[in-house]
Parts: sequence; structure tokens; C-alpha cells
Amino acid sequence: MIAKPLVAIVGRPNVGKSTFFNKIAGHRISIVEDTPGVTRDRIYADVEWMGREFTLIDTGGIDPRSDDALLSQMRRQAEIAIETADVICFFCDARDGLTSDDEDVATLLRRTQKPVLLIVNKLDYQGLDEVLYEFYALGLGEPIGISAANMLGLGDLLEAIVKELPPKPDNAEDESDALHEIQLALVGRPNVGKSSLTNRLLGQERVMVSDIPGTTRDAIDTHFESVDGSRYNIIDTAGIRRKRAIEDGSLERYSVLRAIAAIRRCDVALLVIDAVDGVTEQDARIAGIIAEEGKAVVIAVNKWDIPEKETGTLEKYRKQVLEGLKFMDYAPVLFISALSGQRVHTVLEAVDQAYAQASKRIPTGMLNDVLGDAQIALQPPMTGGRRLKIYYGTQTDVCPPTFSLFVNDSDLMHFAYQRYLENQLSKAFDFSGTPIRFTLREKTKENA
Repeated sequence: MIAKPLVAIVGRPNVGKSTFFNKIAGHRISIVEDTPGVTRDRIYADVEWMGREFTLIDTGGIDPRSDDALLSQMRRQAEIAIETADVICFFCDARDGLTSDDEDVATLLRRTQKPVLLIVNKLDYQGLDEVLYEFYALGLGEPIGISAANMLGLGDLLEAIVKELPPKPDNAEDESDALHEIQLALVGRPNVGKSSLTNRLLGQERVMVSDIPGTTRDAIDTHFESVDGSRYNIIDTAGIRRKRAIEDGSLERYSVLRAIAAIRRCDVALLVIDAVDGVTEQDARIAGIIAEEGKAVVIAVNKWDIPEKETGTLEKYRKQVLEGLKFMDYAPVLFISALSGQRVHTVLEAVDQAYAQASKRIPTGMLNDVLGDAQIALQPPMTGGRRLKIYYGTQTDVCPPTFSLFVNDSDLMHFAYQRYLENQLSKAFDFSGTPIRFTLREKTKENA
């Protein structure tokens, strides 16, 4: 699955960023869906326009007038957005005109090599168009005038965004080979031991390592080769904090943006959990992002050397972890200590296995045998006197494994029965470590 480009919306508070985001995400331009059982804020939307897909990020306002570290905090927020996004949409307010705060943000944006679109919002009535000219002074090119509230000029803006997106990757590069480098994202809350685990992995099994700063989607990637010749790129991310643990809620949006970028471009996500704290609400939120993106995942319970243990403690804790992440019951759970090195050698083995399962292709004949047995064991649901019929299925994609099911009526497929089919396929073909996706296609009896 090719990662979608990221488009970040930045600007002062109350310039209409969220209004624009909600107009786009709230209409059929948006193709994002919520995953049942996942609790998180909807701060990003997958958008399709003119045949191009990208992810629109709704960020918090950059407020130079806040009481704490005025310019440094503004710079921190802006730099994270600049670092992570492929295209930056800088929103200003036509009613306020050009402000000194706009000039401060523009100064930061001019230093980046990223494409920046200057958007002047709230052109809600005649006469405000003349205000556009003063924004040329920011040195960010021609201002794009819109009214997000009245949905004026949104098509032109989306067209301008698409023109600035990076070119689509060559499909030839997607062909995997024996030397495929597994992209491994380490994600989790702060202080759960991600950096310690990274250092332990590199220190124990390193053959050659190179740090590459300044990548387009994250600060540092670490490429290395294990002793058996397997190649990895560790994408280390900043911890994602709970909103109530920070003073400025907008910072949370930027840390999530960074994690989304890392997860989007990884092959396998390594979700690191603190053994002392157990599964927290924030762990579940991060896991929800991984699940939505359809990524293979390994859960690493770190600091396992700290809790008191007795017979059966490990299995009891494993059940608690999977109970806290019910929507991710396919994920393997490891118990490690990055500090002491306990069981760290199992991490890359589990990552290799998860990637292999996510990349697996199932022959159509074997797939339909399992689907047939599953329907015999548990009849498909019936609604309004009509029963769901699954004629046949075929695998259409990998990473994650995606299957098209040809049915008589897609509305008859209940979520619970779909979960049942996912579990049956997972057991039959050992899809441990990866989610499964279904697409439903209606097929008439005559064509069956």
C-alpha cells in the first residue's frame, strides 16, 4: 500500500482552518471511515481529488501570543508541521487583514523547501477581494481567496493542492525482492522505552548502520542490516501524549501528525507499551491509528523486568493487553526489557513474521474452500427474509491482505459476520500480526 502524501493546514487560531477541514471531510470528497472500537479524535481525513489521494491534517492554531515561550513554541509547532507534511496550506483571515502574527509564521515557512500555499479565508462578501493584494507582501506567491464557510473557491484550492503533491511513485519500485528493506516504525507514549529499544536492537545485531537526517516525513531514519542479512529501517517517533497531560492541546495534534506519517510509510508498526502502566487509553488511540492504516503490527510490552511475577503472570498479562486492544486481537504480544536485553532478540523475528503474513497471497481455490467451510459452520445472516449469499472470493491486494467477496447484497453483510470470516481466514492461513480487509461486490444469481 503506497503512503498518501500529507497536507498540513497551519495558521493562527480562528482563521477558519477547522471550518475548511470539516467542509472537506464532511462531504463526499472525503473517503475516511471510523473503525469500530477505536476511540480517537478525527483530526485527519483521506481526500481524493482529480484522481489523486492525499491526507488532509487539521492542526491546532499557532498562537504567538500565548504566555509560555511565545516565539519558541510557535516555531516548534510550525517546524513539526513543515518537517512532516508534503504540502503546507497557510491560512490567513481576510477580515483581519495581514497581521504581524501572519508575518511571523510566514517567516518560518519561507525557510522550508516544502510547497506552501497561501490561503486567505473568509472572503464572504464583496469588497474583501481587494484585501488579497496586501498578502503578496508575505513573499509566499499568489494568495488563494476562499470562503470555507460558504464553500466558495474550495475546488480551486483542492486543485492547487493536487498540483503541488509529489509525483506518484513508480509502480516498478513496489515490486518486492529478496533484499526488501522492512520499514519498521516504533510508536508509543513518551518514556515507554522506544529509544532504548532502538539502541538495543542496533547494538546487538548491527552489521552496518547509517543515520540519515532530514528525510521528508520524519527527523531520522536508521538503516541497518542484521547478522542474517535482513535489512531494516527503524523509524523512531516522538511519544504521543495524552491531551490532559499537556497545556497546549494543539501540540497533541502535531505529535499525532508525526506518528501518522511514520505509520503511513512503515511495513510493520512496533507498538511499545509500558509493563508498569499496562494498556492505557492513549495506547489504544495509537493502536487505533495503526489498525485504520491496515499495518502489520507487533506489540512489545517493555520494562518486563520491573513487575513482580508468579506462575501464569505472563499469560494473564497477555490477555489483559489483548482485552485492552480488542480490535487488534491478531497482534503478537512480546514481553521484553530494552534495559537488560531480555527477549529483545525476539522482536525482529516477530517483525519478520508479521511482514511475511501481511505480504502473503492465498490461492483462490484454497480461499474459497475456507469460505465455504465457514458458511457451513455458521450460516450467513438473514435480514428481512433475505439471506446473505457469498458466491466466491479472491485476494486483490497485500499489506494488508485484502479480499473481494462477491455477494448477492452487500447490505446483508453484518459487521459481526464479517469479523467471523476474518477470524476464520486468520486461523486457516495464519495471518497473525496483520489485519484483513474485505471489499464487497454484488453479483446477481445469473452471473454467479
